[in-house]
Amino acid sequence: MYRTKTCGELRLENVNEIVTLSAWVQRTRKMGGMTFVDLRDRYGVTQLVFNNETDAELCERANHLGREFVLQVTGCVAERSAKNANLPTGDVEIIVSEMNILNEAVTPPFTIEDETDGGDDLRMKYRYLDLRRACVRKNLELRHKMAFEVRRYLDEQGFLEVETPVLVNSTPEGARDFVVPSRMNPGQFYALPQSPQTLKQLLMVSGFDRYFQIVKCFRDEDLRADRQPEFTQIDCEMSFVEQDDVLNIFEGMTKHLFRYIKNLELPDFPRMTWHDAMKYYGSDKPDTRFDMRFVELMDVLKGYGFAVFDSAAYIGGICAKGAASYTRKQLDALTDFVKRPQIGAKGMVYARVEADGNVKSSVDKFYSQEVLQQLKLAMNAEEGDLILILSGDDVNKTRKQLCELRLEMGSQLGLRDKNKFSCLWIVDFPLFEWSEEDQRFYAMHHPFTSPRLEDVPLLDSNPGAVRANAYDMVINGVEVGGGSIRIHDSRLQQKMFECLGFTQEEAERRFGFLMNAFKFGAPPHGGLAYGLDRFVSLFAGLDSIRDVIAFPKNNSGRDVMLDAPGIIDQSQLDELGLKIEVKE
Repeated sequence: MYRTKTCGELRLENVNEIVTLSAWVQRTRKMGGMTFVDLRDRYGVTQLVFNNETDAELCERANHLGREFVLQVTGCVAERSAKNANLPTGDVEIIVSEMNILNEAVTPPFTIEDETDGGDDLRMKYRYLDLRRACVRKNLELRHKMAFEVRRYLDEQGFLEVETPVLVNSTPEGARDFVVPSRMNPGQFYALPQSPQTLKQLLMVSGFDRYFQIVKCFRDEDLRADRQPEFTQIDCEMSFVEQDDVLNIFEGMTKHLFRYIKNLELPDFPRMTWHDAMKYYGSDKPDTRFDMRFVELMDVLKGYGFAVFDSAAYIGGICAKGAASYTRKQLDALTDFVKRPQIGAKGMVYARVEADGNVKSSVDKFYSQEVLQQLKLAMNAEEGDLILILSGDDVNKTRKQLCELRLEMGSQLGLRDKNKFSCLWIVDFPLFEWSEEDQRFYAMHHPFTSPRLEDVPLLDSNPGAVRANAYDMVINGVEVGGGSIRIHDSRLQQKMFECLGFTQEEAERRFGFLMNAFKFGAPPHGGLAYGLDRFVSLFAGLDSIRDVIAFPKNNSGRDVMLDAPGIIDQSQLDELGLKIEVKE
């Protein structure tokens, strides 16, 4: 037997027991005639003691142990004289009587500790070592716990977990597919699924009225902190439901996770229309942990000779409570922030509400105190508040710039606490978004999203005004899940394809299997998918999803540990009938 206990379970009640542990050497310390070794496994750390007076040979062997050696030790549990309150096992130690080196180890390229000296690239190259670090391991334990609770909750709600294929057909719209050549069908390709969307709809046609799957999905798109080429969804679909039914089930699941994992009771989630989210926050995933909503100021500030405002299509402001003490240097830094190319504002106007109630602004020469008092009233500003204003020629673009400024102020003022959670549903998205470049409509979600029934007549007269029966769950400014009620009527689905510019032949070629299935009696259905990686990173308080994925890719989509993607043999290419041309 390699071990009778783990390194995380020994306590004072185990004193005088003879135990065997097997694990890795965290560090060694020699103090006089004693050698101390911290032994680490997945469960914790236990201190080992080797005494030169009682067993000089064993102590000498312990002096030559290196970091990450794999040991098996047997000894007696004793109470520590110098206890370590930072460790659950800090009240005890093991007086070692036997030691077996199961495997020696070369010195690792970085320290296997929470505060490591390894950079991101180095840790990703040796990810199997990085996973030994307690802080990384805890993220994966959290992921396991959340996935387990999702399965338990959905099972209790009558959902069946059904696996769908990984090799599917390529889909139009959306992100780029990863494609896989077929040896048995020369010149033809599978695609890796961006989502099991059509397959879960077919399961509804099949009568599996409550489906879920924790499933890998793949998108060949540019990467960022919350995006990987392969990611995991909690994918769900339900039959005979309306929007409220779906939202209630999955709001319940989210509350269950917060209750079980974080020991938090959440209130009911408010619902906000997409239009209001864009108007008041400049984003369809607003961070509502703090207020600072946009106030439109066209009626207040336009027409007083300040050309920047007089020519603007939009003027909007936010009120930062208690921030009137910001220095000129801080305000200049905020102006530089909004003028960064990633944001693109031309400048920023500010106004302070001073102790006497007067308003002092950066454009005083254009505005009387009377007008500035109207600004104060419109912003609901009080003594000590700071008003920040942006304007521009494009309403949506300026709102997005103001959104970035709002988030930056929220961060600077400490209002984006990772231990505070604000959840809401965004509803009534537009069904379509217009592409100026292509001069056509695209589906904002996907082509199977149902329009609001009262908006169906607008499909012919004003498609841009049609609202989708769609919804997103947003937590702390992060979209963690989204979905819609689906189209289940073949004629409405055909109309949707027409609005998206598909010919009948093209729609038949790409989606004939789904359209034909609908002819055999498709129930009303809808669903949603949560991004498990994002959900776990939110619970863990992380800004990136990489540390909640066991073996992630870097920002170039490479697995630096496996050195993938890589070149394959010419013989494999020949079998697939492929010829690779590398551009200089």
